[in-house]
Amino acid sequence: MNTYIEKYKGIHPGIILERELKKRALPKRPFAQSIGEHPQTLNAITKGKRKLNISLALKIEKSLGFEEGTYVFLQSYFDIKEENKKQEKQTPNLEVIRKSLFWDTDLLMIDWQKHYKSLIRRIFERGNDQEKQEIVFFYGTEVVNKALLSQTGKPYTIYQNK
Repeated sequence: MNTYIEKYKGIHPGIILERELKKRALPKRPFAQSIGEHPQTLNAITKGKRKLNISLALKIEKSLGFEEGTYVFLQSYFDIKEENKKQEKQTPNLEVIRKSLFWDTDLLMIDWQKHYKSLIRRIFERGNDQEKQEIVFFYGTEVVNKALLSQTGKPYTIYQNK
């Protein structure tokens, strides 16, 4: 079980299940019915759109002859990976941005996703070219242009082609 889990760690268990069903030439609909599950539910799981709950994971493991808990562990590892992605604080390179631009707040406490419009505007009003370039790199030209257009009516064009 350990090598199987290590091999697929972080991948949605439904995608692994679909691969396993194809390898065994088992159609999803009859398989779902054989374990007493709705075909739509199994389809959503194999597409990665739905979590695999413990009771269904146990049914699948028993039916396919896997060690008990294999798919449960895979779902747990996938959930951990997704949560880590959410918790990663995405920020631009703060070494490039002067703290004096944000005299009124702690630079490390800024939510760069939630307040992007006001942050972009502030840097483009008061920042230097290097700071502007970092913000264009971080958010992308399209997002920067939207934020600036809503305020000034003019897009930012210097870094348009990069």
